[in-house]
Formats: sequence, C-alpha cells, structure tokens
Amino acid sequence: MDKLKKFELMEKIVRELEDLKRSQQALLEKIGKIEVDNIELSDNRLEKVLPDIYQRTADNLDAVNEILESFAQQTDNFADKNNVEQLKQQQELNKSRND
Repeated sequence: MDKLKKFELMEKIVRELEDLKRSQQALLEKIGKIEVDNIELSDNRLEKVLPDIYQRTADNLDAVNEILESFAQQTDNFADKNNVEQLKQQQELNKSRND
C-alpha cells in the first residue's frame, strides 16, 4: 500500500473512531434519560441494572477516547514523517496532467 493510500485509510479510521465516540456519548445520554424517567416509575429492575450498563458504556467511551487520541496522533505523525501534503499535491498534479 502506498503512503498516501495508507494515510487516507488512517484518516478514515480516525473518522470512524470519532463517530464511535459520538455514538457512545449518545448512549450515555439515553441511559441517563431512562434513569431520570425511572425516578418517577421506580421500576426495581431498571434501578438495579441501568447503573451497571451506564458504567460499562462509560468505560467503553474512555477506551474509545484513548484509542482515538493515540491513533489520531499516530496519523498526524505519519503525515508529517511522510510529507503527505506534498504527496497529495503531486497526486493532483499527476491527475491533472492525465486528464
């Protein structure tokens, strides 16, 4: 795989991790809303189970944040090391010459 394609794939993974992060945040919000609604309802099962679900989801969000930060930094380092901006410009130049 050439360097530019590798970088593009790395960028795609960063975007997917960001989407996963947003999804985990949305899940936490939904669980919190259910917990608030259950204050009025007082369903014992929900009261017992939801905090555990919330905690596992929060732990997953922490893990996603860690890998996102690490992988985004790795992607930036790869771009710097391999002069990806210049590779993109060269690719555009080659493409315009072939058109």
